[in-house]
Amino acid sequence: MATRRLVIGICGGTGSGKTTITDRIIASLPGESVLVLQQDHYYKDLPHLPLDERAKQNFDHPDSIDTPLLTEHVRRMREGQAIDRPVYDFTQHRRLGKTVRLEPRLALIIEGILIFENKALRELMDIKIFVDTDADLRFIRRLERDIRERGRTVESVVQQYLATVRPMHMEFIEPSKRYADVIIPEGGYNEVGIDLVIQKIRSLVPKEATAL
Repeated sequence: MATRRLVIGICGGTGSGKTTITDRIIASLPGESVLVLQQDHYYKDLPHLPLDERAKQNFDHPDSIDTPLLTEHVRRMREGQAIDRPVYDFTQHRRLGKTVRLEPRLALIIEGILIFENKALRELMDIKIFVDTDADLRFIRRLERDIRERGRTVESVVQQYLATVRPMHMEFIEPSKRYADVIIPEGGYNEVGIDLVIQKIRSLVPKEATAL
């Protein structure tokens, strides 16, 4: 009988430090035993809208995510099946016409701001981690990232933050931390919290990984 994969959910507001913790977990596990699946790749495609209208969409609301597809992909990976993950272009707010083939590994990390909001997706996770970081730090990190990686202007980032990011955080993301098994304050700066989480994860990863 095939070994069921360990599924780890890492949730938190934009710029909270999710990726830092993900990288620490990856570094703590043997070889190529872990795969990361980012919720950002699963934004819905809106080809019928012009670019300026796509840019006005509320990307921080659960309805902006193709959660059924993400849930199905997590279910398949959990059962040891490969998936074809979509590729999202943040500059055009569109899915590209290609996918990335991902083969299952012994541990799967799902990373995203809204992954705890959906019950069906949440129930596929073996351990749920919420990264809880102050809003001012999160905004600064988002501002730097969106300018550097997504071709955004300062004005557009600030406008989006006030119009949708902050309200959606308060409505959907902040309440979802009640579902977390572990809450890590201050993200990547919390060495004790990260080390404790890593110890727990190493104890849960299937034995094949620890033998590598």
